[in-house]
Amino acid sequence: VTLSGTCKWVTGWCFCVSGDGNPKESSPFINSSAASDVEKSQQYDGKNMALFEEEMDTSPMVSSLLSTLANYSNLPTGSKEHEEAENNEEGARPSKKPVKAPQLGTLMGVYLPCIQNIFGVILFLRMTWMVGIGGVFGSFIIVFMCCSTTMLTAISMSAIATNGVVPAGGSYYMISRSLGPEFGGAVGICFYLGTTFAGAMYILGCIEILLIYIVPQAAIFKIEGLEGPEAEAALLNNMRVYGTIVLSFMALVVFVGVKYVNKLALVFLACVILSILAVYAGVIKTAIDPPVFPVCLLGNRTLLSKAYDVCAKVVEIDNETVTTKLWRSFCDSDSLNATCDEYFMNNNVTEIQGIPGVTSGILAENLFGNYLEKGMMLEKRGLASDTDPDSPVTSSNRYVLADITSFFTLLVGIYFPSVTGIMAGSNRSGDLRDAQKSIPIGTIAAITTTSTVYMSCVVLFGACIEGVVLRDKFGEGVNGNLVIGTLAWPSPWVIVFGSFFSTCGAGLQSLTGAPRLLQAISRDGIIPFLRVFGHGKANGEPTWALLLTAGICEIGIIIASLDSVAPILSMFFLMCYMFVNLACALQTLLRTPNWRPRFKFYHWALSFLGMSLCLSLMFICSWYYAIVAMGIATCIYKYIEFCGAEKEWGDGIRGISLSAARFALMRLEEGPPHTKNWRPQILVLVSVDGEQNVEQPRLLSLTNQLKAGKGLTIVGTAVQGTFLDNYTEAQKADQSLRKLMETEKVKGFSQVVISSNLRDGTSHLIQVGGLGGLKHNTVMVSWPRNWKQPECHQQFRNFIEVVRETTVASLALLVPKNISSYPSNGERFTEGHIDVWWIVHDGGMLMLLPFLLRQHKVWRKCKMRIFTVAQMDDNSIQMKKDLITFLYHLRIDAEVEVVEMHDSDISAYTYEKTLVMEQRSQILKQMHLTKNEMEREIQSITDSSRGSIRRKNPPNLRSQHSAEEGTSVAEKPEEEVQLIHSKNTSTPTSPTSPMSPAAPAGGAATWTDNKGPDKGKTLLAEPNKDLFNMKPNQTDVRRMHTALRLNEVIIKKSKEAKLVLLNMPGPPRNRVGIENYMEFLEVLTEGLNRVLLVRGGGREVITIYS
Repeated sequence: VTLSGTCKWVTGWCFCVSGDGNPKESSPFINSSAASDVEKSQQYDGKNMALFEEEMDTSPMVSSLLSTLANYSNLPTGSKEHEEAENNEEGARPSKKPVKAPQLGTLMGVYLPCIQNIFGVILFLRMTWMVGIGGVFGSFIIVFMCCSTTMLTAISMSAIATNGVVPAGGSYYMISRSLGPEFGGAVGICFYLGTTFAGAMYILGCIEILLIYIVPQAAIFKIEGLEGPEAEAALLNNMRVYGTIVLSFMALVVFVGVKYVNKLALVFLACVILSILAVYAGVIKTAIDPPVFPVCLLGNRTLLSKAYDVCAKVVEIDNETVTTKLWRSFCDSDSLNATCDEYFMNNNVTEIQGIPGVTSGILAENLFGNYLEKGMMLEKRGLASDTDPDSPVTSSNRYVLADITSFFTLLVGIYFPSVTGIMAGSNRSGDLRDAQKSIPIGTIAAITTTSTVYMSCVVLFGACIEGVVLRDKFGEGVNGNLVIGTLAWPSPWVIVFGSFFSTCGAGLQSLTGAPRLLQAISRDGIIPFLRVFGHGKANGEPTWALLLTAGICEIGIIIASLDSVAPILSMFFLMCYMFVNLACALQTLLRTPNWRPRFKFYHWALSFLGMSLCLSLMFICSWYYAIVAMGIATCIYKYIEFCGAEKEWGDGIRGISLSAARFALMRLEEGPPHTKNWRPQILVLVSVDGEQNVEQPRLLSLTNQLKAGKGLTIVGTAVQGTFLDNYTEAQKADQSLRKLMETEKVKGFSQVVISSNLRDGTSHLIQVGGLGGLKHNTVMVSWPRNWKQPECHQQFRNFIEVVRETTVASLALLVPKNISSYPSNGERFTEGHIDVWWIVHDGGMLMLLPFLLRQHKVWRKCKMRIFTVAQMDDNSIQMKKDLITFLYHLRIDAEVEVVEMHDSDISAYTYEKTLVMEQRSQILKQMHLTKNEMEREIQSITDSSRGSIRRKNPPNLRSQHSAEEGTSVAEKPEEEVQLIHSKNTSTPTSPTSPMSPAAPAGGAATWTDNKGPDKGKTLLAEPNKDLFNMKPNQTDVRRMHTALRLNEVIIKKSKEAKLVLLNMPGPPRNRVGIENYMEFLEVLTEGLNRVLLVRGGGREVITIYS
């Protein structure tokens, strides 16, 4: 080697100094070129990286990797994938504005948004009613259950949120990346629907406050003077009209700009906090100076405040008794002797304080529930009432009535939305300075605060307010005041306006958040039909998603009843929280290597408890809503699974699949399968051409048709060469196999082996295919087509080695002959037979295969026929009976026929055919001729022998001799198998050389051992000796006789069959005579169109027992 410098060896490395004196390393790595060496040596010079410079393109230096990670900024407008996609699309534009680094801390970024989202309309409008109906005890249980659920969910969410960077998209992003696109899409849609219905609920709450407590006269459908169902219908219609107007206005505000919503957020939050503080101030004031809120009772029934002016039947004015408005409500005139309602006359009117105060001891009375049927009157406990049980209730419109039938589970459904909103912090993860620190602290602190407020409110309401007032949902007994407002200090209006603005704010936020969530799901592309909602205005505002959200929200407003809408959104939120808990529990239990949350205070048991609580609450709230919600989620899951985009997010469900697969494989290892569970696990050996395309695609069609057994399928092929040089060809072959498997609908695995020769490659596939208990027990390989051609000599040798190896490994073998004529999966046979020639018992494979084929629509209309061969000394009638009984017990429908084969003399044709076969074997084996000479030699032998065969061949056997040209496609007869089995008691063992899937081969060798080396010597020593003086070997003659006789019988019976299955005889034990073996099989199957040669695996595969 000449260099323009000097070289030195330093500790095993050769460093060369070029002429200019710069040191260079002669690279010991693959694919190095002189130019790249120069560049790289300059690039990494002095960095101590010379050893790794070849990998630098794919594996960057740690220092450069760390610098890129440190510069990572969590962009607020969408998850990282979306940002990258937008950057790619907008790459041509001029420079974008620099994105401000997110600055929000725990208080402003997580704690306050969560507080604002959790406290909502239910606290102000339904909490007092819930305490009155359910009692302090029952309400406390409801609040405790719901708050525990959200706390456990928050713990799970904190673990997920601190396990890596969570881009904007919050809960959807966390679930989809933890549980995979199917669960992520299903739960994302549920969360979206929940948020949308929450918007409807807030708007309905807002209208309820407006129309009942602020401006009742604004009602379009007048409620005054209406009673019962009519009044209820008028109220709901008002809600619908005003709700639609408010929804349109809010949608417009959101469309114009979210920044206005965000600016108002603090104002709305202040309203909520002030309202709650006013309630606490009012509670303290009741202890010192209870407010005057009189409630009028007739007997123990609460009277409507608009039904009286003074809480008395009569009043004294100037020593004169005058009737009151209350009297006139119950009597037909205002005179003292008027006819009045019986209950009115029998009971006294009493006035009690609506808010007796926290020190009054009213708590004991409110401790337990008082559930009401719709239309029942609100009655005070402990007051005497004179009622005639037989008389009908009259003047019921003068009393305060229950508007809905209440029960415990209804209260749970109505209350649960007031604890939702815990995701507000994680939804803003993109705006946080340190999301991994802020989300757990802020969310858990917010839930603790709100839970404390809720629980204290339950106790304080029960301790301060009279039970009949608590149960009065719309404050009809206290002058139409908001009940919680009656408790507040300094004025009820603080609560009324505070709750009005907070519901408006919450509604706006729902209408802002829901479209963004839908946009995130749409942009992920996992639900194809939602892709249109990923588009928006130029600034990224989701216009189409906003329209859809408003449309769904309108459904909630048309329902119009707050009590009916609340359970709907409870379902969707509970389902979302359930999956957050499931995600955390799975990741923890599976011990995924990537599961390293910074938040350490989680445990899988807590997550499971949270998940169980969510599921229980769903069914407690409303079992039919729960089933509908689950149905929606299941449909979305299946839709994404069926036609959604393929996404690999390293999700936990894949982890479950791996764990389950490992567990199942370990179980399978425990022992061989029982005969009842045996099914063909097929290794299909195919060959590929120069372009790496499969040469026999119909092999896979046949495999698919056999897969009624639902077993394993491995499609394998061998590529010749070395792993380093031929890896890309192997990859290409693998892709080709997968594509063909997909086309043929074969469910299984592909395997490509690179080996120095195809024989060894096939052997390796047979040895190492499968894993553990999931290994193949059957090998399918096609018959070598042109095995008589000299160029295919190796192929048929490979084929015979495969036969030998499957025998040694106790694997079943299926050899379809004439595979190109087999039907494709699209074809249908409307009639015909599948004929089974059962000559030797091979464990029942011959019975099982036609049964499996007939499960497939291609073969379904074919009938099964079973033929068996009787010898001279067999009782064929008894054989038939026994076979029919056997098939009956196997539950297989088939016609049965016993074919009698009488002893007959071996014909001259058989001798001649055997002789020709052996002569050709000798010539090809002993004379080392060139390829062209071989062909000429074979032709001359064939021509000369044909004359003598024609002379000696009886006319009825003449059709058989065409086997010599190799045109047949048939299967080996059973009798021959018996002969071979009797001759060769032990099976061949040859672990060498595997084959390429279509292994035809040419040439021949003698079958038996008794052709010693002397023959060869004679042949070589005297090349001019007349070869036709050879005597045929007697064993070969008998075998040829069997093959011809069986072929004659099979042709006679099964010429028109759609498929013939027969036992395949074993190969010769020694390596001499394998060409003769191929010739026998060829003779045996000659004249048949489709033949499937079957060799059993040495075990029973079918049983008569259940």
